[in-house]
Amino acid sequence: MSARARFMLAVIVLFLLMTGPFLLTALIVWVETQGERRELLIEVLTPHLTLGTLLTAMGFAAGVGVVRALFRQYVQGLLRMSEHLRLMLGANRGFRVQPEGPPEVQSLAAAANQLATQRDELMRDVEAQIGRAKESVELEKNRLAALMSELTQSVVVCNLDGRVLLYNNRARMQFRALSDAPGVAGGGELIGLGRSIYGVFERNLIAHALDTIQQRLRRGAAQPQANFVTTTRAGQLLRVQMAPVLAVAAPANAKAVPAAGEEGEVVAQAEGGAIPAERTVTGFILMLDNITRNFETESRRDQMLHNLTEGNRASLANVRAAADMLEYEDLPDEMRVRFRRVVRDEVQAMSQRLDQTANQFADSLKARWPLEEMLGADLIAAVQRRIETRIGLPTKLEEVDESLWVKVDSFSLMQAITYLASRLSDEFEVREVRFRLSAAGRLVHLDLIWSGQAMSTETVMSWELEPMKVEDESSPLTVRDVIDRHDGEMWLEREKVRHRAFFRILLPAATPQEQAEAETYLRGESRPEYYDFDLFAWSDRSYGIEDRLLSELTYTVFDTETTGLNPSQGDEIIQIGATRILNGKLLRSESFEQLVDPQRPLAAESAKIHGITSEMLRGQPTIDRVLPAFHAFATETVLIAHNAAFDMRFLQLKEEETGLRFDQPVLDTLLLSAVIQPNQESHRLEAIAERLGLTIVGRHTALGDAIVTAEVFLKLVPLLAEKGIRTLRDAREAAEKSYYARIKY
Repeated sequence: MSARARFMLAVIVLFLLMTGPFLLTALIVWVETQGERRELLIEVLTPHLTLGTLLTAMGFAAGVGVVRALFRQYVQGLLRMSEHLRLMLGANRGFRVQPEGPPEVQSLAAAANQLATQRDELMRDVEAQIGRAKESVELEKNRLAALMSELTQSVVVCNLDGRVLLYNNRARMQFRALSDAPGVAGGGELIGLGRSIYGVFERNLIAHALDTIQQRLRRGAAQPQANFVTTTRAGQLLRVQMAPVLAVAAPANAKAVPAAGEEGEVVAQAEGGAIPAERTVTGFILMLDNITRNFETESRRDQMLHNLTEGNRASLANVRAAADMLEYEDLPDEMRVRFRRVVRDEVQAMSQRLDQTANQFADSLKARWPLEEMLGADLIAAVQRRIETRIGLPTKLEEVDESLWVKVDSFSLMQAITYLASRLSDEFEVREVRFRLSAAGRLVHLDLIWSGQAMSTETVMSWELEPMKVEDESSPLTVRDVIDRHDGEMWLEREKVRHRAFFRILLPAATPQEQAEAETYLRGESRPEYYDFDLFAWSDRSYGIEDRLLSELTYTVFDTETTGLNPSQGDEIIQIGATRILNGKLLRSESFEQLVDPQRPLAAESAKIHGITSEMLRGQPTIDRVLPAFHAFATETVLIAHNAAFDMRFLQLKEEETGLRFDQPVLDTLLLSAVIQPNQESHRLEAIAERLGLTIVGRHTALGDAIVTAEVFLKLVPLLAEKGIRTLRDAREAAEKSYYARIKY
């Protein structure tokens, strides 16, 4: 029976207690009296009935007030306390019940707080022991994460369902480049933990490669692999190497026993001796290389060789014919001059063709020369160490822009700069060199500065063209070779006022690499969130999504910022932010955040709430570009939002315009909070987060609200389980019965 029903029952009982004896007495008197005595009784009591009724009503009202006060203090107060106790037991261990109400309830709250404090002390001891036991496992995971993050090759690991369970940052960057909408929210919707790799590769292609690996395993191959080349939706050409993730299983009718002399090693044993364990494929590893540029370069080289061959074949035929004619002694002089002109023209044409081919081939070699992106300050620091170590020449820095990135072959460039410093020290007795690094549009100026006597241009040219040699280390390359490989330039400049000179080297600038990600997304974390090995045992074909546990599902938690609160009256989305939850973990590194041009004026009142101005929205993509990217990001997941009816209404109104439907299941943290804590006065996102002990950061930005909503949901899942709400079906049915589910937009 609900609390409201119990209150109504108490009021009815009070009414019966106050009026029941009077009515019963009146009935008995009425039955026992007859005739004149009954009329006399009516005549005597009639003047007093009004006053009696009024007094009875006043007494009843006072009684109801007393019952209501007692009900609120004891019944509702204890119900609120029970909800707070559940918070202390699970979602927010630091929460404490505020002693309020009558003395008995306050005493109970104090006792509950004391028990919670004792529980926390015991839990801290247990957690400390568990933490020490997990340290070795965490260390191994951190080593794996560090190794994966430093690999220069793109690596993706999937289970047999094609679900991504591990990827490194290189793969993330490559898949962003392969996206259909690279300019929208980073274009990173193709890859993510739990996502299907079949969004990038053909399912049949992967199945064929797996079948090849299985055949090689059956033939006893030690390292079975499969290789294939494929194209992506964006037209990129990928070379893929696939290797299996193997699990060792003992053969049937065999038992595992420790091998003699090898602690921990297990072999299968049966009658007749040892049996080799069977290797079963539990997943696969994909190593990816984008060979689009290489393929284009090879195609140009093939075309160049084809043009050279076909063009010279015709020229050689003409030269041969002319040479044959010149052998005739009686050939007229006019004809002899003409054939000599033919030979000269054809030879000149072949020479030009060969020069053009040589230049194109040199450009091709230059394009293939491996250049690495590195921080300019790191390059200069390495050069300083090399100069001071190899030739003992002191170095200093001048105006080094530490934000600049360069694309260089660091080893050959360090060789060239060290060679120049060595020549300065040996031939001009320079006792110190200085470095300066500055931006120049798409190039970077690296200056090697010294003080001393002037140097001629001829000396500079000779240094550029001589093979480099520093003490006992020599190189066949020249400074000019190194500069050309970087597609750069080098020259000498003088500062007459300061009596200094410097070599200025032009180098290609690189796009600054994103270093804020680790600080932004891994705050408090020890490793990247690019893997989840629990997915090895996960199969999306095991049972229907409605009957799956809430802790097993993949979620997209999202929020929108809008021009106003009336989607049906023309208000538009101006920002979408989303993050993902997988296997009960918030994946901060997998996020979606994009401003949207609403193509309508922005009200000043709404700008005060979310801080987004019209200037910020100018030039941003429109909703017809952003919504497909968000739809791809949220595919095959359950949507979560706070007050989801509001956000979903905006998406539904764009279905006809974009041709996209968000028809996946939706959960609302507002409704779920009302299911868990129906006696709380507020279910605003801030109030729920405060009750659950969460810190709100970035409120009223779409991504900030999405992250808070995701953290709230993760706290609500165990509280829902305590009420028997464990599956998606349970959660949706419970939410639909709450009061807030009636709100429409």
